[in-house]
Amino acid sequence: MSDYGNDNRDREELYSVRVRAGKRTYFFDVKETRGKDLYMTITESKRNFDNSGNVNYSKHKLFLYREDFEKFEDGFIDATDKIKELMASGKFRDPIAERKAYDEANPPAEVDKAEVSSDTEVKSDKELSSEDEVDSDKEASSEDDVNFDDL
Repeated sequence: MSDYGNDNRDREELYSVRVRAGKRTYFFDVKETRGKDLYMTITESKRNFDNSGNVNYSKHKLFLYREDFEKFEDGFIDATDKIKELMASGKFRDPIAERKAYDEANPPAEVDKAEVSSDTEVKSDKELSSEDEVDSDKEASSEDDVNFDDL
């Protein structure tokens, strides 16, 4: 079979970065076309719950082609710089600062390790967040996380 008969060839993933942000996860995937050109897909996956409490994910995907990278980057940087400028004016809420102040005022209760029985399975934050983000359609090939809190 030729390369052109293989539909997956035009979407071969070369690199992936996963960014977790609350109920949303962003995937930045570098892929190649049949013609050996590179492009990026940016996928937003948002965790939702239906009325029965079942988890489902809604996804939105952008395709960013190499010839647009510089313009996209310029627009992204301009927009984030403007947000920083507007935040400095004091006219807008700062949910990051609000969350930090809340967390400092309400530290998590420490679990006494002696109270945890040997029958109880204790899972790390990483294990718990992995279970929360079960998404069979998309597995990240990289555990790299990027923090957008500074934007």
